This record gives sequence, C-alpha cells and structure tokens, in this order.
Amino acid sequence: QVQLMESGGGSVQAGGSLTLFCEATSDSYSGYCMGWFRQAPGKEREGVATIDSDGGAIYADPVLGRVNVSYGNAKKTLVLQMSDVKPEDTAIYYCAADQVRRLYGMDWCPGFQTESWKYWGQGIQVTVSS
Repeated sequence: QVQLMESGGGSVQAGGSLTLFCEATSDSYSGYCMGWFRQAPGKEREGVATIDSDGGAIYADPVLGRVNVSYGNAKKTLVLQMSDVKPEDTAIYYCAADQVRRLYGMDWCPGFQTESWKYWGQGIQVTVSS
C-alpha cells in the first residue's frame, strides 16, 4: 500500500524555475519505481520523468534538459526540479509509483505508459504565464 501527495505547485513566469515534491507513505521505501506525469487541458496524460531505485532517470523529449528528478529524505520524497519553464508546461502534475520488477539480477521500472503504474497522487496544478 502506497499513498502519494504532491506539493510545490503554483504559478511561475516563463523562463523561470519551480520545484515539485511528492511525499510517499508506505510500509517500505525501497523496491519502488517512481515517476512524474502531467495532463494539460484537453490532452492525454503524458510522462515527464521516471526514476529507478538506483537513481537512474529517464526524461520525456519535451522536458529533456530542463528538468531533473531525484530522491530526497531516504526515498520518502520525490523531487522534480524544472528550469526554463514554458507555457506548454502548464498542466496538472501527478506523482506515480509502482513496485520494482526484478529480472536478470537487475531492477526494472515501468516506462511512460500511464496504465503500467499502480499508485497515483491526486495531482497539483502548475501554471506557466508568458
């Protein structure tokens, strides 16, 4: 059982920076994959970034080079740092988590397919103005 809650959202000027946080509550804080997704008005939910248990991250093309995802507080918190934000970054941002798949002596995480992730936060609004 995993509970997730986002914080740190709000309004920011284009070209500026913001940081989102995801607080995780679970019986265990190891053996999980985590990620950030977003949904703009009238659009499908899309992946932003995922991170595995070793800290390895994958970023979606629209945000590549402008975002960084990392763990904080002994993996109880997931952090998304964004810089040079653009109006098209405006969306509701969701934190997601799922159990690590252990195969071939390695940890594997789901990709950007939203249906592959089991646990979700309620979402938080990010608005980028021109």
